[in-house]
Amino acid sequence: MKSKILNTAIIFCSLLGYLQWGKDQHMYLFQMEVELIRKMFIDPISVLHPFTLLPLFGQLLLFITLWQKQVSKRLTYLGIGCLGLLLLLIFIIGCMGLNLKIMLSAVPFILMAIVTILYHQKSNTSFPCG
Repeated sequence: MKSKILNTAIIFCSLLGYLQWGKDQHMYLFQMEVELIRKMFIDPISVLHPFTLLPLFGQLLLFITLWQKQVSKRLTYLGIGCLGLLLLLIFIIGCMGLNLKIMLSAVPFILMAIVTILYHQKSNTSFPCG
Protein backbone atom coordinates (compact mmCIF):
# COMPACT_ATOMS: atom_id res chain seq x y z
CA MET A 1 0.00 0.00 0.00
CA LYS A 2 2.86 2.39 0.76
CA SER A 3 4.23 1.88 -2.76
CA LYS A 4 0.93 3.03 -4.23
CA ILE A 5 0.91 6.12 -2.04
CA LEU A 6 4.48 6.94 -3.04
CA ASN A 7 3.69 6.45 -6.74
CA THR A 8 0.61 8.67 -6.43
CA ALA A 9 2.75 11.33 -4.77
CA ILE A 10 5.31 11.12 -7.58
CA ILE A 11 2.58 11.61 -10.21
CA PHE A 12 1.22 14.59 -8.28
CA CYS A 13 4.67 16.13 -7.76
CA SER A 14 5.49 15.75 -11.45
CA LEU A 15 2.59 18.05 -12.26
CA LEU A 16 4.00 20.86 -10.11
CA GLY A 17 6.94 21.63 -12.42
CA TYR A 18 7.03 25.24 -13.54
CA LEU A 19 8.52 26.78 -16.66
CA GLN A 20 8.98 30.40 -17.59
CA TRP A 21 10.15 31.78 -20.90
CA GLY A 22 10.15 35.17 -22.54
CA LYS A 23 8.99 38.20 -20.65
CA ASP A 24 5.58 37.05 -19.43
CA GLN A 25 5.23 33.46 -20.63
CA HIS A 26 4.92 30.83 -17.89
CA MET A 27 3.06 27.60 -17.27
CA TYR A 28 2.91 24.70 -14.84
CA LEU A 29 3.37 21.18 -16.18
CA PHE A 30 -0.23 20.23 -15.41
CA GLN A 31 -1.35 23.10 -17.67
CA MET A 32 1.05 21.99 -20.39
CA GLU A 33 -0.14 18.43 -20.09
CA VAL A 34 -3.76 19.46 -20.68
CA GLU A 35 -2.65 21.35 -23.80
CA LEU A 36 -0.61 18.37 -25.02
CA ILE A 37 -3.48 15.93 -24.58
CA ARG A 38 -5.80 18.33 -26.39
CA LYS A 39 -3.29 18.72 -29.26
CA MET A 40 -2.82 14.95 -29.48
CA PHE A 41 -6.32 14.62 -30.87
CA ILE A 42 -6.16 17.68 -33.12
CA ASP A 43 -2.58 17.56 -34.45
CA PRO A 44 -0.72 14.48 -33.16
CA ILE A 45 2.46 15.23 -35.14
CA SER A 46 2.96 18.48 -33.23
CA VAL A 47 3.40 16.66 -29.90
CA LEU A 48 5.89 14.08 -31.15
CA HIS A 49 8.93 15.04 -29.12
CA PRO A 50 10.84 13.02 -26.50
CA PHE A 51 10.37 15.71 -23.84
CA THR A 52 6.60 15.52 -24.28
CA LEU A 53 6.08 11.80 -24.84
CA LEU A 54 8.55 10.36 -22.29
CA PRO A 55 7.07 12.17 -19.26
CA LEU A 56 3.54 11.24 -20.35
CA PHE A 57 4.68 7.64 -20.74
CA GLY A 58 6.28 7.80 -17.27
CA GLN A 59 3.05 9.05 -15.73
CA LEU A 60 1.13 6.31 -17.53
CA LEU A 61 3.48 3.65 -16.15
CA LEU A 62 3.14 5.00 -12.61
CA PHE A 63 -0.64 5.15 -13.05
CA ILE A 64 -0.65 1.50 -14.14
CA THR A 65 1.19 0.54 -10.94
CA LEU A 66 -1.69 1.97 -8.92
CA TRP A 67 -3.94 -0.79 -10.27
CA GLN A 68 -1.53 -3.66 -9.69
CA LYS A 69 -2.00 -5.98 -6.76
CA GLN A 70 1.70 -5.71 -5.97
CA VAL A 71 3.42 -2.60 -7.31
CA SER A 72 6.05 -3.41 -9.91
CA LYS A 73 9.50 -2.04 -9.09
CA ARG A 74 10.42 -2.09 -12.76
CA LEU A 75 7.46 0.02 -13.82
CA THR A 76 8.05 2.37 -10.91
CA TYR A 77 11.72 2.84 -11.76
CA LEU A 78 10.96 3.25 -15.45
CA GLY A 79 8.20 5.78 -14.71
CA ILE A 80 10.50 7.75 -12.41
CA GLY A 81 13.21 7.69 -15.07
CA CYS A 82 10.92 8.97 -17.82
CA LEU A 83 9.55 11.75 -15.64
CA GLY A 84 12.94 12.47 -14.13
CA LEU A 85 14.44 13.42 -17.50
CA LEU A 86 12.12 16.40 -17.76
CA LEU A 87 12.04 17.41 -14.12
CA LEU A 88 15.80 17.19 -13.68
CA LEU A 89 16.16 19.34 -16.79
CA ILE A 90 13.74 21.85 -15.27
CA PHE A 91 15.78 21.83 -12.06
CA ILE A 92 19.02 22.40 -13.99
CA ILE A 93 17.44 25.22 -16.00
CA GLY A 94 16.32 26.84 -12.75
CA CYS A 95 19.84 26.54 -11.32
CA MET A 96 21.50 27.91 -14.46
CA GLY A 97 19.13 30.85 -14.67
CA LEU A 98 19.13 31.38 -10.91
CA ASN A 99 15.34 31.21 -11.02
CA LEU A 100 14.26 30.01 -7.60
CA LYS A 101 10.64 29.39 -8.62
CA ILE A 102 11.63 27.05 -11.46
CA MET A 103 14.28 25.31 -9.36
CA LEU A 104 11.99 24.76 -6.37
CA SER A 105 9.13 23.48 -8.54
CA ALA A 106 11.18 20.35 -9.36
CA VAL A 107 12.36 19.68 -5.79
CA PRO A 108 9.19 17.86 -4.59
CA PHE A 109 9.47 15.38 -7.46
CA ILE A 110 13.18 14.82 -6.88
CA LEU A 111 12.64 14.22 -3.14
CA MET A 112 9.68 11.87 -3.72
CA ALA A 113 11.64 9.94 -6.34
CA ILE A 114 14.55 9.48 -3.92
CA VAL A 115 12.22 8.38 -1.10
CA THR A 116 10.46 5.92 -3.42
CA ILE A 117 13.68 4.44 -4.75
CA LEU A 118 15.06 4.03 -1.23
CA TYR A 119 11.80 2.41 -0.11
CA HIS A 120 11.90 -0.09 -2.99
CA GLN A 121 15.56 -0.89 -2.38
CA LYS A 122 14.79 -1.73 1.25
CA SER A 123 11.77 -3.90 0.40
CA ASN A 124 12.24 -7.67 0.42
CA THR A 125 10.83 -8.51 -3.02
CA SER A 126 13.41 -9.25 -5.68
CA PHE A 127 13.89 -6.84 -8.58
CA PRO A 128 13.55 -9.25 -11.55
CA CYS A 129 10.10 -10.42 -10.42
CA GLY A 130 8.89 -7.02 -9.27
